[in-house]
Amino acid sequence: MNRFAFLTSTYALKKMYDFSKAKIIISDSDKIPSGPNIFVINHFTRIETLFLPFHLNKITSKPVWALADSSLFTGPLEGFLRQAGAVSTKSPDRDLLIIKSLLIDEADWIIFPEGKMVKDKKVFHEGEYVVSSEHGPGLGKPHTGAANLALRTEFYRQRIKKLSSINNNEAVSIIKRFNIDSLNRISDKNVNIIPVNITYYPIRAKENAFNLISEKLMDGITERVREEIMTEGTMLLSGVDIDIRFGDPINIDIFMNHPHIQKDINSNTSFEFDDIIPSIEVLKKAAEDIMTRYMSDIYNMTTLNHDHLFSSLLKMIPAESIEAVDLKNRVYLAATLDIDKENLHIHSSLQENQIHLLTDDRYGKFSDFIKLAQEKGIIKIDDGIIKKDNSAFLSKPAFHQIRFENPVSVMANEVEPIDSIRPHLYRLALDTKFNIKRRIAFHLLSKGIESFDLDYEEFYISGESKNKDVGRPFLLEGDKRDTGILIIHGYMAAPLEVRALSDYLNKEGYWVYAPRLKGHGTSPLDLSTRKYIDWIESVEEGYAILKNFCSNVIIGGFSTGAGLALYLAAKIPEVTGVFAISPPLRLQDFMAKFVPALGAWNRIMESAGFEGRKKNYFQNNPENPHINYLRNPALGILELEKLMNEVKDILPEVLIPTLIIQGHRDPVVNSKGSLNAYELIGSEDKEFSMYNFNRHGIINGEGSEIIFEALVRFIKRTEKKTAASK
Repeated sequence: MNRFAFLTSTYALKKMYDFSKAKIIISDSDKIPSGPNIFVINHFTRIETLFLPFHLNKITSKPVWALADSSLFTGPLEGFLRQAGAVSTKSPDRDLLIIKSLLIDEADWIIFPEGKMVKDKKVFHEGEYVVSSEHGPGLGKPHTGAANLALRTEFYRQRIKKLSSINNNEAVSIIKRFNIDSLNRISDKNVNIIPVNITYYPIRAKENAFNLISEKLMDGITERVREEIMTEGTMLLSGVDIDIRFGDPINIDIFMNHPHIQKDINSNTSFEFDDIIPSIEVLKKAAEDIMTRYMSDIYNMTTLNHDHLFSSLLKMIPAESIEAVDLKNRVYLAATLDIDKENLHIHSSLQENQIHLLTDDRYGKFSDFIKLAQEKGIIKIDDGIIKKDNSAFLSKPAFHQIRFENPVSVMANEVEPIDSIRPHLYRLALDTKFNIKRRIAFHLLSKGIESFDLDYEEFYISGESKNKDVGRPFLLEGDKRDTGILIIHGYMAAPLEVRALSDYLNKEGYWVYAPRLKGHGTSPLDLSTRKYIDWIESVEEGYAILKNFCSNVIIGGFSTGAGLALYLAAKIPEVTGVFAISPPLRLQDFMAKFVPALGAWNRIMESAGFEGRKKNYFQNNPENPHINYLRNPALGILELEKLMNEVKDILPEVLIPTLIIQGHRDPVVNSKGSLNAYELIGSEDKEFSMYNFNRHGIINGEGSEIIFEALVRFIKRTEKKTAASK
């Protein structure tokens, strides 16, 4: 093999990679020993053959060569592949070349244990690892080639080392068979097999630039090549996350300890390269054991993503029809309760809060999957009901077309070998809709309490943090489950701020939940670390709790909580009605205008080394000092301003019954801002009520019953309208 040619082709591959939009995420590369190594890797695309040597070379600083499908060694690609260090699977000298390069630790190798691309990802059947055939029906065993090559290399390495001291002539004779010129070149390091998993997300196939160019440049392009260009070209051009994860190395030295193998290692008998040695059956058994281990390691390292969860549950649910919301509920549980408890490798998008699956699907995880499943004829969806074609999961498209024709089955197949998630998915698929809803509600209730307790402990400040009862979220159970009311507290406040209103509505028979906005109810330091998306997720979780207890949910809030209520009303079509008390679309206090300048001042002070002159908090003089913070973090005001700007932009999307309540002489929230919000709201059923208060906190203290009564009238009117529309 030509090392210079390898480096030259590596440079070319770097340019190709830079051109693509693929994102490579490499995990656990520190597990790679110094070598000699064989990397055994799942094989799904041609990308692995081209790009993996490049990335592995960057990690190990060694040439990395690969066994490649013999069909690739035709036409203009042949020369490039050979320069890149690829060897045809049908090369007559391949085993000699591989073992030689490992014996002298000249290069590491990539070997695909499936023996070829596995486009359907069907590698697991009835508890065993299998490989489906592209030439017809049937399942075969994965290849033991990588294990055999590692065993033979370690066998010869140890034999040469042993004989060099007791039978030097035989040792020299062995290295000559491998065209090695000196015994000193034999590596002192054990051979290792490194399991590697590659997971692509998302998998989508469509016409792309590569596809169009190849149609013009290549005559008689086959369906197989067309599919590969469409699938893999889309990955590279539209952007795909490629997770490369390294497993624990398998030290081949430990398999050499069997007495029969040791006897052959120390034997003075001369063995030719392909001779059948006495310990051959022991070595075959070892190869089988090694293969089973690395196949399990490879596929249990799959990086789980949203497509995996949606496709697996869609396949496992026995009914042919399922509500879209029910499927999202089950995926939410799979992505939270189960994943948190298992040692799984999960995509970065699953490491964030998954509440969007239960609310507005703002990242498109559900809608993108459903669109794909519809396009491929796996499902039909009508009025929120998904009707699936179960036979689609059993049908077998042409081997080289399955990634294009039935990618949903491919995604589901990829999950089957993952021991730590498969049983949980089956249980979720078979559970009742009622139990699923209850599990979500109780999970989110517990999460709210646990999150508060953890934040309180972390950010507690003696003399400044309030009693725990002030900040703890609470649920009040009503007499009936028709309507639940979500009530959201304001900025720098806590759930206790809305307790009087909550109790009043609860006495009217309603379920009421008051969430805690992240950063609140603990200390100003906590609030200074939060973004407004954290507040949104807090109220979304509250909505999901009530939605899984009650048929209808009305959302309301005070001050900043009112702005958050309007935000949810715009984003979640299922919300029945919304009320906003003193929504802060304009601040009476102009302090927010100075915060950007304050940030610049603080950066200057920090760079000049004057940390003590930075100003991060403003003094706050609240109406309810037993609830509100006495210090207002500057960063919190910035986030509040961002929230107000976003709410203002989406008010035309509020299309449900809406009530705005405002105090006439509010010293904090400008009544003109509330009136402006009312005018921007898109609903035809909206009401603006002004009350003669000279304070901001109109839901506590004298006269607050007037506000409560107005809210009850609005809620009852909204309930009647909802019932009439059903």
